[in-house]
Amino acid sequence: MPEAATQTHTVPLPDGAIELQWSAVTHRGRRREVNQDAVLAEYPLFVVADGMGGHIGGEIASASAVDRLRTVVEKGDVTPKTIERALARAVTDIASHPETTDEGTGTTVTGVYLDLSGDEPTWVTLNIGDSRVYLFRDGGLAQVTTDHSVVQELISAGRLTPEEAENHPYGNVITRAVGPSDGVSPDYVRLEVVDGDRFVICSDGLTKELTDYGILHFLLQHDDPTEAAAAMLEAALENGGRDNITIIVLNAHRTGAADDAASSPIGD
Repeated sequence: MPEAATQTHTVPLPDGAIELQWSAVTHRGRRREVNQDAVLAEYPLFVVADGMGGHIGGEIASASAVDRLRTVVEKGDVTPKTIERALARAVTDIASHPETTDEGTGTTVTGVYLDLSGDEPTWVTLNIGDSRVYLFRDGGLAQVTTDHSVVQELISAGRLTPEEAENHPYGNVITRAVGPSDGVSPDYVRLEVVDGDRFVICSDGLTKELTDYGILHFLLQHDDPTEAAAAMLEAALENGGRDNITIIVLNAHRTGAADDAASSPIGD
């Protein structure tokens, strides 16, 4: 992947504008021979895909998902319906490589896009798997997506604490993925656009090595998306770099609009 650089895009609105800045970085880490992550950071869609599968199967899965989603961006119609159609096509793409893919092959698909179809602009996050979307707002960091993983199910059931989950033997087992034998409907969350919003979209290669507090620390230290992403990547590598690491940092500045914040689920 080329060296990261901060990109910008201005979204005009009837009552002002949204100024977007973003940067993306991906690295194979210190222990993996290949990078099975893929990344799409093209307005209005920002996605991380973490592939899984032996040999190059995971790489095929993540690349297929990102390539299909890139086509959606190029056509200019990013909606849950077009996203799910793209992911269904990716499933077909993955299955068309029987020599390198099997039922254990798949990919996470996690990200956020800017939706201008309503009266007010909104963010929409999407998630399949255990890559994550974090939102920095009002000085705090919150995980917007919910992991589709065995340990998250145990946490939700009260059978495991988040601290216990960090070293659980099933920590890498996810319960939903885009693959030959899995469904392709993401979970979605809709969020109002607020001036100063910052998103971190990342594969679990980052969250294995950095706590939420660590992610917040580097956002507070670095306003520029490229500098923030680079600092997180460096820290993750220093902490072990046990997996592929992919990070998108997205900043938004809204002018001429109310700053009230709200969120609600929008369903599958």
